[in-house]
Amino acid sequence: MGFKTGDFPPVDLDTFLDKPLLERTKALALHWVEYGFGSPKMIPTTYVVKILFLYLFAGIALITWTSGVGPFWDVAGWWNEPIVYQKLILWTVLLESVGVAGSWGPIAGKFKPMTGGILFWARPGTIRLRPWKRVPFTGGDRRTVGDVVLYLGFLGTLLAGVVLPGMPSASLSAVLPDNGSGLVAPGLVIAAIVLYVLNGLRDKTVFLAARGEQYLPALVFFAFLPFVDMIIAAKLLICAVWIGAGVSKFGLHFTNVVPPMVSNSPCVPAKWLKRAHYRDFPRDIRPSKLATFMAHVGGTLVEIVTPLVLLFSQNYRLTLAAALLMVVFHLFITSTFPLAVPLEWNILFGYLAIFLFLGHPAWDGYAVTDMSSPWLAVVIAVALVFFPVLGNLRPDLVSFLPSLRQYAGNWASALWAFAPGAEDKLNSMAHRPTRNQVDQLQEMGYPPAVAEITMQQTIAWRSMHSQGRGLFSVLAKNLDDLDERTVREGEFTCNSLIGFNFGDGHLHDETLVQAVQRRVRFAPGELVVVWVESQAIHSKVQHYKVIDAALGVVERGTWKVSDAVAAQPWLPDGPIPLNVTWQAAPPARTTSDSRDDETDAPVATQV
Repeated sequence: MGFKTGDFPPVDLDTFLDKPLLERTKALALHWVEYGFGSPKMIPTTYVVKILFLYLFAGIALITWTSGVGPFWDVAGWWNEPIVYQKLILWTVLLESVGVAGSWGPIAGKFKPMTGGILFWARPGTIRLRPWKRVPFTGGDRRTVGDVVLYLGFLGTLLAGVVLPGMPSASLSAVLPDNGSGLVAPGLVIAAIVLYVLNGLRDKTVFLAARGEQYLPALVFFAFLPFVDMIIAAKLLICAVWIGAGVSKFGLHFTNVVPPMVSNSPCVPAKWLKRAHYRDFPRDIRPSKLATFMAHVGGTLVEIVTPLVLLFSQNYRLTLAAALLMVVFHLFITSTFPLAVPLEWNILFGYLAIFLFLGHPAWDGYAVTDMSSPWLAVVIAVALVFFPVLGNLRPDLVSFLPSLRQYAGNWASALWAFAPGAEDKLNSMAHRPTRNQVDQLQEMGYPPAVAEITMQQTIAWRSMHSQGRGLFSVLAKNLDDLDERTVREGEFTCNSLIGFNFGDGHLHDETLVQAVQRRVRFAPGELVVVWVESQAIHSKVQHYKVIDAALGVVERGTWKVSDAVAAQPWLPDGPIPLNVTWQAAPPARTTSDSRDDETDAPVATQV
């Protein structure tokens, strides 16, 4: 791999795309084992530069300059300043909300332009996805001028919180009498909270992109709690995030996440080490024992035990060791450049581990038992775990982000299958500031075949995860013409339609498909989406649905997760067993030939 030259799959460009879909998937999955996406080193370097200069240099310089805590290079003078902690949270939310933090750039499927976010959310007419139909004044799926005003107002309050000096705080002075920088003005924080919620009620995409499940509680603590309670509540919050993520890794999914993540890391150049995460490359690329160890010892165990140590430890050396372990944990994730590229989030959490547990340790009056009321601690803890518990029991009701299932591998996912030529219809959507990703690549100079194979690498990546085997099985069952269709990873398609995705299939379920259909008017069979919900923590199956853009949901069913993880990504033994629980009448076996049929909406039939 060179700085400007990537490791493209070694395939014949003239014949490769004529091969059956699963044969192509096998070749690309085997290539992924050793090279990941095969991106040139210039791509991860771009992200490193963004982190260093935009997030850290610009952010810290602005924060320290406007807070009166000394020059940015004097780290010892500001690292444990409360206002720096507050403003760094606001700065991170601002960058996430603009769209230049997570889900940014080519690794996330944004090639030209590399930013989604603000290009979509500050533009009237783009697609808006409301979270709940019952909330008044949120109807429709078209962004209005009012939505843009709410969004820009939110950005404005965040920026104001970062650049304006702090205000004196009696509760802060009582604990740190020599502190002269104060805290962010509560009025600004309350304004940000209100706009956070209003934006989220109008468009869940903006709320999730701004990582409201983690940063909104922090803002509530800033606005309404005295200083010591604010710090202790922040400790409860970060531990809830860590432990929630650790618990979500129980089960069969997460082991399948680690090998392709390690394979895509530019920091792991040794092919033997990448291959060691697979059982018997190239014959069997299911996870090896090493991958299982890395997943459930390096992942699950660390994320559950270490936060508990941090939360309750009264010993300096033990706390130091635990904090450094979490810093290393987040640096490792950063080094793998996951496809959602949550790099700023990982850097922030590494800093928070130091600030909260070493800068304000339990033995200095910041233990959980030091909260002003034990009932307040209980209420905060219950509130923090409410959505994770509900989301793991009923994943259909809660996005995987508020459910705290990041990195768990247990994701709602989808594949979009277009009849020949049908994908081009998406480029006709008015107000959309981007084109399809395959066209973006061609505009950058990629030959058509290279651009198409690059996009097919993303579905090979999906096949290496548990849901991929089930989704490809559903496609094979329902589409006679599968090998002639253009199959896209739902997460990448979603990125080009609404400007964001973070691995959350709730952003590209039938609600998005319906919004696209109202603008594009696919004929029956032209676009078929196979979509699967996350696995409930007490269940052994995942629930899927087949969505025809013109007809709606035409099939529902389940598959056993154990069957999915037992299969190879390219399904050499055929599709995994599916249990069809509902089907349209007559049974839908959609082909691209049906796109000229003007059939009515299907009639439900119980199977």
